[in-house]
Amino acid sequence: MGTTQLESVPEPKYWQLRTVLTEALDSEFTVGEILPNERELAARFGVARATLRQALEQLELEGRLQRRRGVGTTVAPPRMGVAVGGERQLWPGADDEAWQPVDCTLAVPPAAVATALQTARDQAVHIVRRSRVSDGQPVAAELLYIPPASLPDPAALDAPSEAARARAALGELQHLELQGQDRAVELGSARADDARELDRLPGAPVLVVTTRFFAEGRTAALSVATYRADTCRLTFGASGGVEIHHGPEHQAS
Repeated sequence: MGTTQLESVPEPKYWQLRTVLTEALDSEFTVGEILPNERELAARFGVARATLRQALEQLELEGRLQRRRGVGTTVAPPRMGVAVGGERQLWPGADDEAWQPVDCTLAVPPAAVATALQTARDQAVHIVRRSRVSDGQPVAAELLYIPPASLPDPAALDAPSEAARARAALGELQHLELQGQDRAVELGSARADDARELDRLPGAPVLVVTTRFFAEGRTAALSVATYRADTCRLTFGASGGVEIHHGPEHQAS
């Protein structure tokens, strides 16, 4: 493996190194492979370790690399596609095994959620928490807000475990006829609880996907799903749902 020297260009040196490293990831490394240590990489590319760290940090932000405690820097798996604007409309929990129910609580939601649900500010609603994992790492966390009026049989929630209560709430939604849904996507920053669930630092970039589900002429449920921006990308099409997009063999995206 020879030494690759960088040519003089007007852009920052770390950015040029980032481009060179990207080409190396595509041609020489496979998903999950551990990169050589910083000293070896700096020597190979003829740069200072500070410049190398800047380039590695940029690639981590872009989702090309992952830094794992006790392991090192590895090539990240392909980004997970978050489909928006598709024609497919289903209740949460219907034909979607990727999301794992965590728990279900009864609590007063944030004011903005109460407004969207058209419930009183002090009215408690059922809050189902779900998580999503891809390639062994958490990539998304969801809070699904369900007014009591949307659950035909509240007694069904008397389940023995938190996850069972969440599944019961999702099952009760299936009894309603879904009349439509709308979805909005925005870039945000991870709050403390989001960061904890997604294994990120507070303030890390996230994609927030808000979905309103309509039944019986009203908003029957509201989903706020937070995706790690470094592991997800938006996709547009008629297939709907969420798909894992795999790139060519030996590529990280």
